[in-house]
Amino acid sequence: MNLPPLVEPAPELSVDEVRRYSRHLIIPDVGMSGQKRLKNAKVLCVGAGGLGSPALMYLAAAGVGTLGIVEFDTVDESNLQRQIIHGQKDIGRSKAESARDSVLEINPYVNVQLHEVRLDSTNVMEIFADYDLIVDGTDNFATRYLVNDACVLLKKPYVWGSIYRFDGQASVFWAEYGPCYRCLYPEPPPPGMVPSCAEGGVLGVLCASIGSIQVTEAIKLLAGIGDPLVGRLMVYDALEMTYRQVKIRKDPHCAVCGENPTVTELIDYEAFCGSISTLAAEAAKDSTISVRDLKSMLDARERGEDDFVLIDVREPGEYEIVQIPGSILIPKGEFMDGSALADLPTDKRIVLHCKVGGRSAEALAVVKGAGFGDAVHVGGGVLAWVNQIEPEKPTY
Repeated sequence: MNLPPLVEPAPELSVDEVRRYSRHLIIPDVGMSGQKRLKNAKVLCVGAGGLGSPALMYLAAAGVGTLGIVEFDTVDESNLQRQIIHGQKDIGRSKAESARDSVLEINPYVNVQLHEVRLDSTNVMEIFADYDLIVDGTDNFATRYLVNDACVLLKKPYVWGSIYRFDGQASVFWAEYGPCYRCLYPEPPPPGMVPSCAEGGVLGVLCASIGSIQVTEAIKLLAGIGDPLVGRLMVYDALEMTYRQVKIRKDPHCAVCGENPTVTELIDYEAFCGSISTLAAEAAKDSTISVRDLKSMLDARERGEDDFVLIDVREPGEYEIVQIPGSILIPKGEFMDGSALADLPTDKRIVLHCKVGGRSAEALAVVKGAGFGDAVHVGGGVLAWVNQIEPEKPTY
């Protein structure tokens, strides 16, 4: 599908810009006209993390005139394995400011606009309105649906990417010419069903593979060249080193871009996607203990004054990184399929924990449903334990 250029050309390129972009200018499909369009373009990148890092760096190098960055987080040491726009000296800094400094080091001709806010229904339309195209570098479903719906309502193209472990996906959602994100995923997965990168991990270099595809698509849209990934999903398997495409059709019944849309304004996306299931929230309501409560319980168990089973529901690789003393590993999946239940002791209290509390709440719902009424889980999980009890231990 050949689409018209998204932006008009800038009046001119300076002598310095001609030198800088010379390898673009001698490509017939780009040329002087295409590079002027990039100079005149305004692109917003949502997130300056794994996908946002390579996307921002290559958008800057390509000569996109205005780059917006939506980011409210700070740089953590665990980010540096994949978020290459940041460095060791940036730990603790605003990611938005760190990303801006790197962008300007790559290309001082870029105008960088920072939006150091958490993107939500109250600010997304105002922020998006000033840009021609949105590149999504987020890693959660609530923000993806928010970005998609805002782009549909504003008639803007949405360049999407997703990464997990060794797998990546990319597409262009533009309701003016093809399907939107909801056409592919009408409903979010059940809470807790799909682990995040923080829970499941991601190969650092995979971010570069998918982020570079996103930038390639952005350049094609801005300059009006090639065949953009509108109506196509690119699926990348890094372990097998394969790329394949899946066709996506516009859903006439889509809630936001269909013939009779039911979503005509932005909604509460956190509620729409949910962080944990209703059953998990209900199970955890009066059955959540703090890490300090757990420390007291462990001390009492050492003195023979208490007895319980502390179960870590994370994955084996996470358990190898850091553990709470006295815990045993039974991954969440074994609770969800029921296989763990038969081996649980009936004469001891069950205490569950995970990394931050979400997975242990889901497992708690299963355990309580199986008749272990006094079971509890640890709010904040192992990260809270390290932060408050054993700060000398590593986090991830």
